[in-house]
Amino acid sequence: MLKRWTCLLALTLITQVASAQSPYPSRPITFILPFSAGGATDIVSRALAEDMSKRLGQPIIVENRPGASGMIGTNAGAKAAADGYTVLLTPTQAILNNQFLYARLPYDTRKDLAFVTEVCSASVLLVVNPRVPVNSVRALLDWSARNRTNLGSWGIGSFGHLASAHLARTRKADFTHVAYKGEAPMIQDLVGGQLDMAFISAFGAKPFIDSGKLRVLAVTSEHRLPVLPNVPTLAEAGLSDPEMQPTGKLVMMVPAATPAPIVERLEQAARAAIGTDAMRSRMRGIGLEPIGNSGKQALASYEAMYPVQQRLVQLTGARLD
Repeated sequence: MLKRWTCLLALTLITQVASAQSPYPSRPITFILPFSAGGATDIVSRALAEDMSKRLGQPIIVENRPGASGMIGTNAGAKAAADGYTVLLTPTQAILNNQFLYARLPYDTRKDLAFVTEVCSASVLLVVNPRVPVNSVRALLDWSARNRTNLGSWGIGSFGHLASAHLARTRKADFTHVAYKGEAPMIQDLVGGQLDMAFISAFGAKPFIDSGKLRVLAVTSEHRLPVLPNVPTLAEAGLSDPEMQPTGKLVMMVPAATPAPIVERLEQAARAAIGTDAMRSRMRGIGLEPIGNSGKQALASYEAMYPVQQRLVQLTGARLD
């Protein structure tokens, strides 16, 4: 009997060692997305998962875990096993702005997570309801200085909220901020005339711009969008403030203790996928700008954004707890 148990124990240990030494990946990978399905970043994440699964030789399951301004899904990704089989795809809202909006977070971006790559940046459009009698950013600011202007955002601490507070403080415009729980209801009220203006995603705005239900004045990206080539950037329109530049990015991350070879494998596969013509075309077609940088570059980008976002949140005095 003892000999039998000894043999079983030996076989178990051999199996565990063999499993530990199996080349990565040897089983399916899960992408955690801390936002709902159907949006632009969700579409890109699923396309990225499809491409990367072919490169890595394993299925990639996309799991949406929305809620609490991205904290629920981000915390799940940060606290997952550090073995490369759970990958976080998160907007910078969850790993950057939330640090200043909440007194405490269940995760520490710098300590609990490691950067793999920045997938893309999300362009935001400054749009108005057509009844607002302006056709440029300058005219809008002049009009808003004389008229109380209802400005919508998709939530406290969102880019629209922070950008409007910055403009109100630096350009003396009279904005009344209205926060919504998401972009869809905000767009509905903007089209309906309950709001005068908003900063909204290119993906959400374009159908209404094409139909004439919204008028676009500028885009926050560094360069003009291929899908809206005649729309100037905010810098071209006279707003070159660092606080008004695009900060919303989709970032790929893993738990901090993930072995370096696994992080490198994921980085290589992700950057190769992002670099394809098909992926870049797909991103740009919905108002996203592909990035695909290294983990070190992604970390440097995060560190550069940190003080700018901190100033913006402190300017508004916004809190979410």
